[in-house]
Amino acid sequence: MLSSEQVERFQRDGYLVLEGFVDPAACVELKQRAVELVHEWQPGAHRTIFTTDEQERSSNEEFLSSGGKVWCFFEEEAFGDDGQLRQAKELSINKIGHAQHDLDPVFERFTYTPELAEVATDIGLADALVLQSMYIFKQPGIGGEVGCHQDATFLYTDPITVTGFWFAIEDATLENGCLWAAPGGHHAPLSKVFKRAGGPDDGGTVFEELDASPLPAVPDDLVPLEVPAGTLVLLDGRLPHWSDVNRSGRSRHAYSVHCISAASEYPEWNWLQRPADMPLRRLDRNDATSSVR
Repeated sequence: MLSSEQVERFQRDGYLVLEGFVDPAACVELKQRAVELVHEWQPGAHRTIFTTDEQERSSNEEFLSSGGKVWCFFEEEAFGDDGQLRQAKELSINKIGHAQHDLDPVFERFTYTPELAEVATDIGLADALVLQSMYIFKQPGIGGEVGCHQDATFLYTDPITVTGFWFAIEDATLENGCLWAAPGGHHAPLSKVFKRAGGPDDGGTVFEELDASPLPAVPDDLVPLEVPAGTLVLLDGRLPHWSDVNRSGRSRHAYSVHCISAASEYPEWNWLQRPADMPLRRLDRNDATSSVR
C-alpha cells in the first residue's frame, strides 16, 4: 500500500499525508451516522466537556467509562453563563468517543478495512489492535483548540506503539482548524503521561511528567496540514501536534482511530480501559468488516 519512500518519510517526519485514501461516499455515510448518533444521544447528569489542555475537567465517570461505549462530549464554549446550550445540541458537540468502531455498524465498516490494515503493516504495526476512536466535529465558531500534545501521553504502551490514523471527513483548512504537526518531533522523548489517580476502577486523573523539555512552540515550530476530505493522516504516537480553535462558519469533521501493537504492554493506569468482555480487535488485511461482536 505504501511505497518505500512514503515509509521513509513517515519515519523521518513522524507523519504522512495520504490524499484520496477514502471514497467520498464513505465520508458522507460516516458523517451522516455521526449526526444521527448525536441526535439520538441524551446527556446524563454530567455535561462532559472535552479539552486536552485541562483534561482533569472531563475526568468524570462518563469520560473514564467511555472506552467501552459511545458517548458525546460537549465543546467548552457550548454553554452560556446561564448553563444552557448557546445553540442546538447538534452544533454543540466536540466529539463522539470512544468505542463506536466496535459498537456501531457504520463506524465498524469504515474502520476495519484491509486497506487500513495494510497501511498499518507497512509502517511496522502488523499486529495492530484498534484501541479507541473519536469522531471530531470542530464545530463552526466554537470548535475548541486542541493543545499541542503527543498521543502517547494519553494512550501509553511499553514500548510506545500507539499510532494515530486521522481521516479528514470534511476539508481541513487554516480557517476551520486543520492539524499542525512538528516534523521530526517524534524523535524527542515523551513529555508526560496521563494516568488514573487510583486503580483502574477509581475516579480522577493526573499528569506525570517524564521529561521537562518543552514541546514545540505553537505555531512557529509546526507546519499546517491542510487536506481535502478523504485524506488519511498517519501520526506517530510521540509526534507533537496541535489544532487551532475554529472561528469560521464551516465545521471540520474528522475521524480518528488509535491503534497499538498487540505485543506491547498496556498499563492498567491508562485512563482508557475496556470492559473485560470487550477485548480489543485486530486490523486484518485478509478480512473486510465482520459483524459487530
